[in-house]
Amino acid sequence: MKKLEELLAATAVKGEVGNTDIRITGLGFDSRAVEDGMLFFALVGTQSDGHDYIEAAIEAGASAVVCQRMPQTLHENVAYVEVEDSTAAMADIAAEFYNHPSEKLRLVGITGTNGKTTTATLLYNLFRTLGYKVGLISTVIYAVHDKTEPSTHTTPDTIRLNRMMAEMADAGCEYCFMEVSSHSIVQQRIRGLHFAGAVFSNITLDHLDYHKTFAEYIKAKKGLFDSLTPDAFAVINIDDKNGRVMVQNCRARVRTLSLRSMADYRLKIVEMLPEGMQLSIDGTEVWVGFTGRFNAYNLLSVYAVARELGADKQQTLTALSTLPAVDGRFQTLQSQSGITAIVDYAHTPDALQNVIDTINEIRRPQQKLFIVVGCGGDRDASKRPVMGRIAAAGGDMAVLTSDNPRTENPETILEQVCAELTPADKYIKVTDRAQAIRTAVMMAGSGDIILVAGKGHETYQIIGTEKHHFDDRQQIAECFAAKDGK
Repeated sequence: MKKLEELLAATAVKGEVGNTDIRITGLGFDSRAVEDGMLFFALVGTQSDGHDYIEAAIEAGASAVVCQRMPQTLHENVAYVEVEDSTAAMADIAAEFYNHPSEKLRLVGITGTNGKTTTATLLYNLFRTLGYKVGLISTVIYAVHDKTEPSTHTTPDTIRLNRMMAEMADAGCEYCFMEVSSHSIVQQRIRGLHFAGAVFSNITLDHLDYHKTFAEYIKAKKGLFDSLTPDAFAVINIDDKNGRVMVQNCRARVRTLSLRSMADYRLKIVEMLPEGMQLSIDGTEVWVGFTGRFNAYNLLSVYAVARELGADKQQTLTALSTLPAVDGRFQTLQSQSGITAIVDYAHTPDALQNVIDTINEIRRPQQKLFIVVGCGGDRDASKRPVMGRIAAAGGDMAVLTSDNPRTENPETILEQVCAELTPADKYIKVTDRAQAIRTAVMMAGSGDIILVAGKGHETYQIIGTEKHHFDDRQQIAECFAAKDGK
Protein backbone atom coordinates (compact mmCIF):
# COMPACT_ATOMS: atom_id res chain seq x y z
CA MET A 1 0.00 0.00 0.00
CA LYS A 2 1.04 3.56 -0.66
CA LYS A 3 -0.43 6.94 0.14
CA LEU A 4 -2.33 8.59 -2.70
CA GLU A 5 -0.27 11.77 -2.42
CA GLU A 6 2.92 9.72 -2.96
CA LEU A 7 1.44 8.16 -6.10
CA LEU A 8 0.28 11.49 -7.49
CA ALA A 9 3.82 12.86 -7.25
CA ALA A 10 4.69 10.49 -10.12
CA THR A 11 2.38 12.11 -12.69
CA ALA A 12 1.04 15.47 -13.86
CA VAL A 13 -2.09 16.53 -11.96
CA LYS A 14 -4.49 19.31 -13.02
CA GLY A 15 -6.67 19.37 -9.91
CA GLU A 16 -7.65 17.53 -6.73
CA VAL A 17 -10.82 17.28 -4.64
CA GLY A 18 -10.86 15.46 -1.33
CA ASN A 19 -8.30 13.95 1.00
CA THR A 20 -5.16 12.60 -0.71
CA ASP A 21 -3.60 11.56 2.60
CA ILE A 22 -5.12 8.07 2.30
CA ARG A 23 -3.63 4.65 1.70
CA ILE A 24 -4.35 2.94 -1.61
CA THR A 25 -4.75 -0.84 -1.50
CA GLY A 26 -4.62 -1.48 -5.24
CA LEU A 27 -5.15 -0.11 -8.73
CA GLY A 28 -7.87 -0.81 -11.27
CA PHE A 29 -9.59 0.45 -14.42
CA ASP A 30 -12.43 -2.10 -14.62
CA SER A 31 -15.21 -1.18 -12.20
CA ARG A 32 -16.24 -4.86 -12.02
CA ALA A 33 -12.89 -5.77 -10.45
CA VAL A 34 -12.63 -2.88 -7.98
CA GLU A 35 -12.25 -3.70 -4.28
CA ASP A 36 -12.19 -1.66 -1.07
CA GLY A 37 -9.53 1.02 -0.91
CA MET A 38 -8.53 0.89 -4.57
CA LEU A 39 -7.67 3.75 -6.91
CA PHE A 40 -9.91 3.67 -10.00
CA PHE A 41 -8.74 5.05 -13.35
CA ALA A 42 -11.46 6.34 -15.67
CA LEU A 43 -9.94 5.52 -19.07
CA VAL A 44 -11.31 6.89 -22.32
CA GLY A 45 -11.37 4.03 -24.83
CA THR A 46 -12.57 3.57 -28.39
CA GLN A 47 -15.65 1.58 -27.36
CA SER A 48 -16.33 2.71 -23.81
CA ASP A 49 -15.60 5.61 -21.47
CA GLY A 50 -14.48 4.82 -17.93
CA HIS A 51 -16.09 8.04 -16.71
CA ASP A 52 -19.46 6.29 -17.16
CA TYR A 53 -18.41 3.73 -14.54
CA ILE A 54 -17.06 6.00 -11.79
CA GLU A 55 -20.18 5.56 -9.66
CA ALA A 56 -20.03 1.77 -10.06
CA ALA A 57 -16.37 1.79 -8.99
CA ILE A 58 -17.18 3.86 -5.91
CA GLU A 59 -20.03 1.54 -4.99
CA ALA A 60 -17.59 -1.37 -5.28
CA GLY A 61 -15.24 0.29 -2.77
CA ALA A 62 -12.94 2.68 -4.67
CA SER A 63 -11.60 5.34 -2.33
CA ALA A 64 -10.07 7.50 -5.06
CA VAL A 65 -10.64 8.24 -8.75
CA VAL A 66 -8.31 9.49 -11.47
CA CYS A 67 -10.24 11.10 -14.31
CA GLN A 68 -9.97 13.52 -17.22
CA ARG A 69 -13.09 15.41 -16.20
CA MET A 70 -14.65 15.72 -12.77
CA PRO A 71 -18.01 13.97 -12.32
CA GLN A 72 -21.05 16.10 -11.52
CA THR A 73 -21.63 14.25 -8.25
CA LEU A 74 -18.76 14.17 -5.77
CA HIS A 75 -18.74 11.87 -2.75
CA GLU A 76 -17.38 13.33 0.48
CA ASN A 77 -15.33 10.25 1.38
CA VAL A 78 -13.76 9.84 -2.10
CA ALA A 79 -10.69 11.64 -3.47
CA TYR A 80 -10.93 12.86 -7.07
CA VAL A 81 -7.86 13.62 -9.18
CA GLU A 82 -8.13 15.36 -12.54
CA VAL A 83 -5.42 14.71 -15.14
CA GLU A 84 -4.89 15.51 -18.80
CA ASP A 85 -4.61 11.85 -19.81
CA SER A 86 -5.81 9.13 -17.44
CA THR A 87 -4.06 6.39 -19.47
CA ALA A 88 -0.70 8.12 -19.08
CA ALA A 89 -1.39 8.77 -15.41
CA MET A 90 -2.20 5.09 -14.87
CA ALA A 91 1.14 4.08 -16.36
CA ASP A 92 3.04 6.58 -14.20
CA ILE A 93 1.19 5.64 -11.02
CA ALA A 94 1.39 1.87 -11.65
CA ALA A 95 5.17 2.09 -11.92
CA GLU A 96 5.31 4.07 -8.67
CA PHE A 97 2.84 1.82 -6.83
CA TYR A 98 4.95 -1.27 -7.59
CA ASN A 99 8.24 0.53 -6.88
CA HIS A 100 9.45 0.70 -10.50
CA PRO A 101 10.09 -3.04 -10.90
CA SER A 102 11.40 -2.73 -14.48
CA GLU A 103 14.45 -0.96 -13.03
CA LYS A 104 15.17 -4.05 -10.90
CA LEU A 105 15.26 -6.30 -13.97
CA ARG A 106 17.15 -6.24 -17.24
CA LEU A 107 14.08 -5.78 -19.43
CA VAL A 108 14.35 -6.42 -23.18
CA GLY A 109 11.47 -5.55 -25.53
CA ILE A 110 11.04 -7.31 -28.87
CA THR A 111 8.97 -5.66 -31.58
CA GLY A 112 8.25 -6.24 -35.27
CA THR A 113 5.52 -7.78 -37.39
CA ASN A 114 6.85 -11.34 -37.30
CA GLY A 115 9.14 -13.26 -34.96
CA LYS A 116 8.32 -11.53 -31.66
CA THR A 117 6.98 -14.61 -29.89
CA THR A 118 9.74 -16.92 -31.10
CA THR A 119 12.51 -14.48 -30.21
CA ALA A 120 11.13 -13.64 -26.76
CA THR A 121 10.47 -17.30 -25.92
CA LEU A 122 13.89 -18.44 -27.11
CA LEU A 123 15.56 -15.74 -25.03
CA TYR A 124 13.57 -16.89 -21.99
CA ASN A 125 14.60 -20.52 -22.61
CA LEU A 126 18.21 -19.58 -23.39
CA PHE A 127 18.81 -17.62 -20.21
CA ARG A 128 17.11 -20.30 -18.14
CA THR A 129 19.48 -22.81 -19.75
CA LEU A 130 22.36 -20.52 -18.78
CA GLY A 131 21.24 -20.78 -15.16
CA TYR A 132 19.31 -17.53 -14.60
CA LYS A 133 15.86 -16.86 -13.21
CA VAL A 134 13.90 -15.19 -15.99
CA GLY A 135 10.49 -13.65 -16.74
CA LEU A 136 8.58 -13.81 -20.03
CA ILE A 137 5.67 -11.74 -21.36
CA SER A 138 4.52 -13.12 -24.69
CA THR A 139 1.53 -13.82 -26.91
CA VAL A 140 1.46 -17.42 -25.66
CA ILE A 141 2.34 -17.32 -21.95
CA TYR A 142 3.35 -15.09 -19.08
CA ALA A 143 6.11 -16.60 -16.97
CA VAL A 144 7.71 -15.72 -13.64
CA HIS A 145 10.71 -18.08 -13.68
CA ASP A 146 9.06 -21.53 -13.75
CA LYS A 147 5.51 -20.35 -12.93
CA THR A 148 3.48 -19.85 -16.11
CA GLU A 149 -0.05 -18.84 -17.10
CA PRO A 150 -1.76 -18.40 -20.49
CA SER A 151 -1.52 -14.87 -21.83
CA THR A 152 -4.50 -12.62 -22.54
CA HIS A 153 -2.73 -9.90 -24.54
CA THR A 154 0.60 -9.72 -26.35
CA THR A 155 1.44 -6.75 -24.13
CA PRO A 156 -0.79 -6.40 -21.02
CA ASP A 157 -2.06 -3.18 -19.44
CA THR A 158 0.36 -1.09 -17.36
CA ILE A 159 -1.03 -2.23 -14.00
CA ARG A 160 -0.64 -5.90 -14.84
CA LEU A 161 2.77 -5.31 -16.44
CA ASN A 162 4.17 -3.64 -13.36
CA ARG A 163 2.54 -6.20 -11.04
CA MET A 164 4.08 -9.10 -13.00
CA MET A 165 7.48 -7.47 -13.06
CA ALA A 166 7.26 -6.87 -9.32
CA GLU A 167 6.56 -10.60 -8.93
CA MET A 168 9.58 -11.35 -11.13
CA ALA A 169 11.85 -9.12 -9.06
CA ASP A 170 10.54 -10.64 -5.81
CA ALA A 171 11.17 -14.14 -7.21
CA GLY A 172 14.80 -13.26 -7.92
CA CYS A 173 14.49 -12.91 -11.69
CA GLU A 174 17.36 -11.01 -13.28
CA TYR A 175 15.93 -10.72 -16.79
CA CYS A 176 12.56 -10.22 -18.45
CA PHE A 177 11.91 -10.69 -22.16
CA MET A 178 8.78 -9.05 -23.44
CA GLU A 179 6.91 -8.81 -26.72
CA VAL A 180 5.98 -5.23 -27.48
CA SER A 181 3.05 -4.81 -29.85
CA SER A 182 2.42 -1.68 -31.90
CA HIS A 183 -0.95 -1.27 -30.15
CA SER A 184 0.72 -1.24 -26.74
CA ILE A 185 3.17 1.48 -27.77
CA VAL A 186 0.41 3.76 -29.09
CA GLN A 187 -1.76 3.02 -26.04
CA GLN A 188 1.12 3.93 -23.68
CA ARG A 189 1.30 0.50 -22.10
CA ILE A 190 5.11 0.64 -22.03
CA ARG A 191 5.17 4.15 -20.55
CA GLY A 192 7.22 4.29 -17.38
CA LEU A 193 9.13 1.07 -18.09
CA HIS A 194 12.92 1.05 -18.16
CA PHE A 195 14.30 -1.13 -20.97
CA ALA A 196 17.82 -2.50 -20.93
CA GLY A 197 17.45 -3.14 -24.65
CA ALA A 198 15.09 -3.58 -27.57
CA VAL A 199 14.99 -5.69 -30.73
CA PHE A 200 13.50 -4.91 -34.14
CA SER A 201 12.81 -8.01 -36.26
CA ASN A 202 10.98 -6.76 -39.38
CA ILE A 203 7.90 -4.85 -40.46
CA THR A 204 5.33 -5.74 -43.09
CA LEU A 205 1.70 -4.84 -43.73
CA ASP A 206 -0.40 -5.63 -40.66
CA HIS A 207 -2.81 -3.95 -38.25
CA LEU A 208 -3.77 -1.25 -40.77
CA ASP A 209 -7.31 -1.55 -39.44
CA TYR A 210 -5.91 0.10 -36.30
CA HIS A 211 -3.02 2.26 -37.53
CA LYS A 212 -4.74 3.25 -40.84
CA THR A 213 -1.46 3.77 -42.74
CA PHE A 214 1.84 1.91 -43.01
CA ALA A 215 3.65 5.11 -42.01
CA GLU A 216 1.68 5.24 -38.76
CA TYR A 217 2.44 1.56 -38.15
CA ILE A 218 6.18 2.23 -38.57
CA LYS A 219 5.91 5.27 -36.30
CA ALA A 220 4.26 3.12 -33.62
CA LYS A 221 7.06 0.53 -33.70
CA LYS A 222 9.69 3.28 -33.65
CA GLY A 223 8.18 4.57 -30.40
CA LEU A 224 9.87 1.74 -28.48
CA PHE A 225 13.32 2.78 -29.70
CA ASP A 226 12.60 6.47 -29.12
CA SER A 227 11.97 5.62 -25.46
CA LEU A 228 15.35 3.94 -24.88
CA THR A 229 17.88 5.61 -22.60
CA PRO A 230 21.61 6.04 -23.41
CA ASP A 231 22.54 3.07 -21.21
CA ALA A 232 20.35 0.70 -23.29
CA PHE A 233 21.05 -1.17 -26.54
CA ALA A 234 19.03 -1.45 -29.74
CA VAL A 235 19.43 -4.55 -31.92
CA ILE A 236 18.06 -4.03 -35.42
CA ASN A 237 17.70 -6.23 -38.49
CA ILE A 238 19.23 -4.14 -41.28
CA ASP A 239 18.09 -6.60 -43.95
CA ASP A 240 14.70 -5.00 -43.43
CA LYS A 241 14.70 -1.62 -45.18
CA ASN A 242 12.99 -0.02 -42.18
CA GLY A 243 15.57 -1.29 -39.71
CA ARG A 244 17.62 1.91 -39.75
CA VAL A 245 14.44 4.01 -39.60
CA MET A 246 13.69 2.49 -36.19
CA VAL A 247 16.82 3.96 -34.63
CA GLN A 248 16.74 7.44 -36.14
CA ASN A 249 17.25 9.77 -33.16
CA CYS A 250 17.64 6.72 -30.87
CA ARG A 251 19.80 7.49 -27.82
CA ALA A 252 20.76 3.86 -27.14
CA ARG A 253 23.83 2.12 -28.57
CA VAL A 254 22.79 0.57 -31.89
CA ARG A 255 23.84 -2.94 -32.90
CA THR A 256 23.04 -4.36 -36.33
CA LEU A 257 22.42 -7.91 -37.54
CA SER A 258 22.25 -9.33 -41.04
CA LEU A 259 22.25 -12.47 -43.15
CA ARG A 260 23.15 -10.51 -46.30
CA SER A 261 25.58 -7.71 -45.53
CA MET A 262 28.19 -6.39 -43.11
CA ALA A 263 26.81 -5.99 -39.60
CA ASP A 264 27.78 -6.24 -35.95
CA TYR A 265 26.24 -9.72 -35.83
CA ARG A 266 26.25 -11.95 -38.91
CA LEU A 267 24.87 -15.38 -39.75
CA LYS A 268 25.26 -17.71 -42.71
CA ILE A 269 23.04 -20.74 -43.37
CA VAL A 270 25.49 -23.55 -44.16
CA GLU A 271 22.84 -26.26 -44.64
CA MET A 272 19.07 -26.36 -44.25
CA LEU A 273 17.20 -29.61 -43.63
CA PRO A 274 13.64 -30.39 -42.48
CA GLU A 275 14.89 -31.26 -39.00
CA GLY A 276 17.26 -28.32 -38.53
CA MET A 277 20.04 -26.10 -39.84
CA GLN A 278 23.81 -25.85 -39.74
CA LEU A 279 24.57 -22.19 -39.10
CA SER A 280 27.70 -20.08 -38.99
CA ILE A 281 27.20 -17.37 -36.37
CA ASP A 282 30.01 -14.84 -36.04
CA GLY A 283 32.32 -17.38 -37.70
CA THR A 284 31.44 -20.34 -35.47
CA GLU A 285 29.34 -23.23 -36.79
CA VAL A 286 26.46 -24.57 -34.74
CA TRP A 287 23.59 -27.02 -35.37
CA VAL A 288 20.09 -25.89 -34.32
CA GLY A 289 16.80 -27.75 -34.25
CA PHE A 290 15.02 -25.06 -36.29
CA THR A 291 14.62 -24.60 -40.00
CA GLY A 292 13.84 -21.68 -42.28
CA ARG A 293 15.46 -18.35 -43.07
CA PHE A 294 12.97 -16.57 -40.80
CA ASN A 295 14.14 -18.72 -37.88
CA ALA A 296 17.75 -17.91 -38.74
CA TYR A 297 16.90 -14.23 -38.18
CA ASN A 298 15.17 -15.06 -34.90
CA LEU A 299 18.16 -17.07 -33.68
CA LEU A 300 20.61 -14.34 -34.67
CA SER A 301 18.51 -11.81 -32.74
CA VAL A 302 18.62 -14.09 -29.70
CA TYR A 303 22.39 -14.48 -30.00
CA ALA A 304 22.89 -10.71 -30.40
CA VAL A 305 20.78 -9.89 -27.33
CA ALA A 306 22.58 -12.51 -25.25
CA ARG A 307 25.95 -11.07 -26.20
CA GLU A 308 24.79 -7.49 -25.52
CA LEU A 309 23.66 -8.66 -22.08
CA GLY A 310 27.14 -10.03 -21.43
CA ALA A 311 26.65 -13.75 -22.05
CA ASP A 312 29.67 -15.80 -23.09
CA LYS A 313 29.83 -16.56 -26.84
CA GLN A 314 30.53 -20.29 -26.62
CA GLN A 315 28.05 -20.88 -23.81
CA THR A 316 25.40 -19.02 -25.79
CA LEU A 317 26.00 -21.04 -28.97
CA THR A 318 26.01 -24.31 -27.03
CA ALA A 319 22.71 -23.39 -25.37
CA LEU A 320 21.18 -22.35 -28.72
CA SER A 321 21.89 -25.81 -30.11
CA THR A 322 19.76 -27.40 -27.36
CA LEU A 323 16.70 -25.14 -27.46
CA PRO A 324 13.32 -26.70 -28.35
CA ALA A 325 10.93 -25.28 -30.95
CA VAL A 326 8.35 -22.75 -29.83
CA ASP A 327 4.76 -23.98 -29.50
CA GLY A 328 2.80 -23.48 -32.72
CA ARG A 329 5.77 -22.14 -34.68
CA PHE A 330 6.73 -24.51 -37.53
CA GLN A 331 5.56 -27.36 -35.33
CA THR A 332 5.54 -30.73 -37.14
CA LEU A 333 3.29 -33.78 -36.84
CA GLN A 334 3.80 -37.09 -38.67
CA SER A 335 1.26 -39.68 -39.78
CA GLN A 336 2.06 -43.39 -39.91
CA SER A 337 1.45 -43.25 -43.64
CA GLY A 338 4.26 -40.72 -44.07
CA ILE A 339 2.40 -37.41 -44.31
CA THR A 340 4.01 -34.40 -42.60
CA ALA A 341 1.81 -31.62 -41.20
CA ILE A 342 3.31 -28.27 -40.21
CA VAL A 343 1.36 -25.97 -37.87
CA ASP A 344 2.43 -22.34 -37.84
CA TYR A 345 1.05 -19.07 -36.48
CA ALA A 346 1.72 -17.31 -39.80
CA HIS A 347 -1.19 -14.86 -40.08
CA THR A 348 0.38 -12.08 -42.13
CA PRO A 349 1.34 -12.17 -45.82
CA ASP A 350 5.04 -11.97 -45.08
CA ALA A 351 4.94 -14.69 -42.41
CA LEU A 352 2.93 -17.01 -44.67
CA GLN A 353 5.33 -16.41 -47.56
CA ASN A 354 8.33 -17.13 -45.29
CA VAL A 355 6.92 -20.45 -44.11
CA ILE A 356 5.95 -21.51 -47.64
CA ASP A 357 9.39 -20.54 -48.97
CA THR A 358 11.04 -22.60 -46.24
CA ILE A 359 8.94 -25.67 -47.03
CA ASN A 360 9.58 -25.30 -50.77
CA GLU A 361 13.30 -24.97 -50.09
CA ILE A 362 13.49 -28.27 -48.20
CA ARG A 363 10.82 -30.45 -49.87
CA ARG A 364 11.69 -32.90 -52.64
CA PRO A 365 10.20 -32.50 -56.15
CA GLN A 366 7.85 -35.46 -55.70
CA GLN A 367 6.43 -34.11 -52.44
CA LYS A 368 3.17 -32.19 -52.83
CA LEU A 369 2.36 -29.21 -50.62
CA PHE A 370 -1.19 -28.51 -49.43
CA ILE A 371 -1.79 -25.15 -47.72
CA VAL A 372 -4.70 -24.64 -45.29
CA VAL A 373 -5.13 -21.00 -44.32
CA GLY A 374 -7.75 -18.36 -43.52
CA CYS A 375 -7.94 -14.77 -42.31
CA GLY A 376 -9.34 -13.47 -39.04
CA GLY A 377 -12.45 -11.34 -38.81
CA ASP A 378 -12.58 -7.78 -37.41
CA ARG A 379 -8.96 -7.32 -38.48
CA ASP A 380 -7.12 -5.69 -41.37
CA ALA A 381 -9.08 -6.72 -44.47
CA SER A 382 -6.48 -5.39 -46.93
CA LYS A 383 -4.24 -8.42 -46.39
CA ARG A 384 -6.95 -10.97 -47.24
CA PRO A 385 -6.55 -11.11 -51.04
CA VAL A 386 -2.77 -11.02 -50.60
CA MET A 387 -2.93 -14.08 -48.34
CA GLY A 388 -5.12 -15.81 -50.93
CA ARG A 389 -2.64 -15.12 -53.74
CA ILE A 390 0.32 -16.33 -51.67
CA ALA A 391 -1.45 -19.55 -50.66
CA ALA A 392 -2.65 -20.34 -54.19
CA ALA A 393 0.80 -19.73 -55.68
CA GLY A 394 2.82 -21.37 -52.95
CA GLY A 395 1.96 -25.05 -53.26
CA ASP A 396 0.08 -27.70 -55.19
CA MET A 397 -3.32 -26.90 -53.66
CA ALA A 398 -4.61 -24.19 -51.33
CA VAL A 399 -7.53 -25.01 -49.04
CA LEU A 400 -8.91 -21.61 -48.07
CA THR A 401 -10.96 -21.61 -44.89
CA SER A 402 -11.92 -19.78 -41.68
CA ASP A 403 -9.58 -18.53 -38.98
CA ASN A 404 -11.24 -16.58 -36.16
CA PRO A 405 -14.21 -14.99 -37.94
CA ARG A 406 -15.25 -13.07 -34.83
CA THR A 407 -18.27 -10.89 -35.64
CA GLU A 408 -17.81 -11.07 -39.43
CA ASN A 409 -19.51 -13.55 -41.74
CA PRO A 410 -16.86 -16.22 -42.56
CA GLU A 411 -18.22 -16.53 -46.10
CA THR A 412 -17.67 -12.80 -46.66
CA ILE A 413 -14.08 -13.11 -45.39
CA LEU A 414 -13.47 -16.03 -47.76
CA GLU A 415 -14.84 -14.07 -50.70
CA GLN A 416 -12.30 -11.34 -49.95
CA VAL A 417 -9.48 -13.90 -49.62
CA CYS A 418 -10.39 -15.29 -53.07
CA ALA A 419 -11.15 -11.93 -54.66
CA GLU A 420 -8.07 -11.84 -56.91
CA LEU A 421 -7.87 -15.56 -57.72
CA THR A 422 -8.84 -17.00 -61.12
CA PRO A 423 -10.19 -20.41 -62.22
CA ALA A 424 -6.64 -21.28 -63.24
CA ASP A 425 -5.42 -21.00 -59.62
CA LYS A 426 -5.23 -24.22 -57.64
CA TYR A 427 -7.50 -23.67 -54.66
CA ILE A 428 -10.74 -24.79 -53.05
CA LYS A 429 -12.93 -23.10 -50.45
CA VAL A 430 -13.97 -25.01 -47.35
CA THR A 431 -15.51 -22.65 -44.81
CA ASP A 432 -15.44 -25.02 -41.83
CA ARG A 433 -11.82 -25.19 -40.61
CA ALA A 434 -12.08 -28.75 -39.25
CA GLN A 435 -13.46 -29.91 -42.60
CA ALA A 436 -10.73 -28.01 -44.43
CA ILE A 437 -8.04 -29.86 -42.46
CA ARG A 438 -9.78 -33.19 -43.14
CA THR A 439 -9.92 -32.34 -46.84
CA ALA A 440 -6.19 -31.60 -46.98
CA VAL A 441 -5.35 -34.84 -45.15
CA MET A 442 -7.56 -36.86 -47.52
CA MET A 443 -5.87 -35.32 -50.58
CA ALA A 444 -2.34 -35.87 -49.25
CA GLY A 445 -0.37 -39.02 -49.90
CA SER A 446 2.74 -40.58 -48.40
CA GLY A 447 5.62 -38.10 -48.32
CA ASP A 448 3.40 -35.07 -48.90
CA ILE A 449 3.35 -31.96 -46.68
CA ILE A 450 0.37 -30.08 -45.26
CA LEU A 451 0.83 -26.55 -43.94
CA VAL A 452 -1.93 -25.43 -41.55
CA ALA A 453 -1.34 -21.72 -40.97
CA GLY A 454 -2.82 -18.84 -39.04
CA LYS A 455 -3.58 -20.11 -35.56
CA GLY A 456 -0.46 -21.92 -34.36
CA HIS A 457 -0.57 -22.26 -30.57
CA GLU A 458 -4.19 -21.11 -30.26
CA THR A 459 -6.59 -23.70 -28.87
CA TYR A 460 -9.78 -21.86 -29.75
CA GLN A 461 -11.81 -20.26 -32.49
CA ILE A 462 -13.56 -16.96 -31.89
CA ILE A 463 -17.00 -17.09 -33.48
CA GLY A 464 -19.07 -14.01 -32.78
CA THR A 465 -17.80 -12.90 -29.39
CA GLU A 466 -17.37 -16.40 -27.93
CA LYS A 467 -14.36 -18.68 -27.81
CA HIS A 468 -14.89 -22.30 -28.85
CA HIS A 469 -12.31 -25.04 -28.33
CA PHE A 470 -10.35 -25.64 -31.51
CA ASP A 471 -6.78 -26.87 -31.85
CA ASP A 472 -5.23 -27.32 -35.31
CA ARG A 473 -2.83 -29.91 -33.92
CA GLN A 474 -5.62 -31.95 -32.35
CA GLN A 475 -7.63 -31.82 -35.57
CA ILE A 476 -4.63 -33.01 -37.58
CA ALA A 477 -3.88 -35.86 -35.16
CA GLU A 478 -7.50 -37.05 -35.34
CA CYS A 479 -7.46 -36.91 -39.15
CA PHE A 480 -4.15 -38.78 -39.28
CA ALA A 481 -5.53 -41.49 -36.96
CA ALA A 482 -8.63 -41.86 -39.13
CA LYS A 483 -6.58 -42.09 -42.31
CA ASP A 484 -4.15 -44.58 -40.77
CA GLY A 485 -7.10 -46.75 -39.70
CA LYS A 486 -6.64 -46.31 -35.95
